[in-house]
Formats: sequence, structure tokens, C-alpha cells
Amino acid sequence: MKMAFSHPQEKPCILMGMEWSGAVLAGGQSRRFGQDKARYCYRGRPLLQWVLEGLEQASERFVVANQAYPVAVPIYPDLRPGGDTLSGLHTALARARCEWVAVAACDQPFLQQDYWCYILKRILPEAQAVIAASEGFLEPLGGLYHKSLEAEVAWRLEAGQLGLQALLRSVPHVTVPKDELEARFGPQLFLNANRPQDLP
Repeated sequence: MKMAFSHPQEKPCILMGMEWSGAVLAGGQSRRFGQDKARYCYRGRPLLQWVLEGLEQASERFVVANQAYPVAVPIYPDLRPGGDTLSGLHTALARARCEWVAVAACDQPFLQQDYWCYILKRILPEAQAVIAASEGFLEPLGGLYHKSLEAEVAWRLEAGQLGLQALLRSVPHVTVPKDELEARFGPQLFLNANRPQDLP
């Protein structure tokens, strides 16, 4: 259920004291990448560290992973493993203290603070997600999710309905054009790095 929205007046990045959580999903096997993506050193720092730094303005930050990482934030294993990214999303929603959760993958180093500020301003009261969209495809990671989705995500895990596209299309959501975001923040914003050489 896509919702129309108008661009609100620009506000400071700290949105009138709004609290939000930041979650990084690092539960993938990185088989095609050849090594753990989260630990991969990119421009002098692990990819995971880049993503966490982009979420620095969150009220809390944590990592969803089934192994330990040398980071100064909590690490939570999947509460309901076996559902790939949907398991990670469920854990992020369950563990988050704030109503809105920014969810990123560990290999999205270009999602920096200005990006999150930009899409946080697109939240509407009745929405349960804010995501980028391009030609009918919804970008599930690098998006915002409301905690009220936890029960729906848990039900889908139990039912084996693991598709994030289907989940997003079934709930009230706001879409932000992907080309608008890439024009503002760079063409690599939603890069899916399957191999180290995919990273610019």
C-alpha cells in the first residue's frame, strides 16, 4: 500500500528530539564475496564500521549477527533463525527500543548520516515503512521500519513467507524515488557488493 507524500520543509538533522534506532544486519554467509563482508577492510575501515558510523545520530545502535564482531555496540543473534534477511529484520524490530528502526546491511557503506536524516523526514503518521523504490522494485535495506511490524514479520517467518517485497507491499509505506536519492547521495548508495571488486 504505497502512500503519497509531499516534501516537508527542510529541518535540522536532529528531528526535534525524535528518537530512532539503528540496526545493521550482518547475518549473511558472504559465500560469493569469499570472506566475511562485515570484516572486509574498505578504505581503511571494516565495512561494518562504515555502516555504524552512518547511524551515529540514532538513539541506539546495534548489530544483528550470529557471531561476535569487535564493535562497541550490542550484537544480537537471530531470534528466529532460518529466514535470511527477514530473520534479521524481525530481530531488529524486537530488540529496538525506539518506534522507528533504520535497517541497513553490513555492506552498505554509502548510507551515511545525511542519507538517514533525509529519509527520516519522509515519515508519515500512518506509515509502517519508508523505503527507496525504482521501477516497481522496493529497496528493503537502507529503509525505515516501524516497530509495529514485528508481529507481521514474525507471522511471515512462521508461515515461511520470506519475501521482503511481499511484506512491504502489504503494509502502509512511503516510497522515495531511488533516482532522487542517488542524485543527492551518489550512485553507489544501494550497491550490492557480491565481490570485493564491486566496491568502488
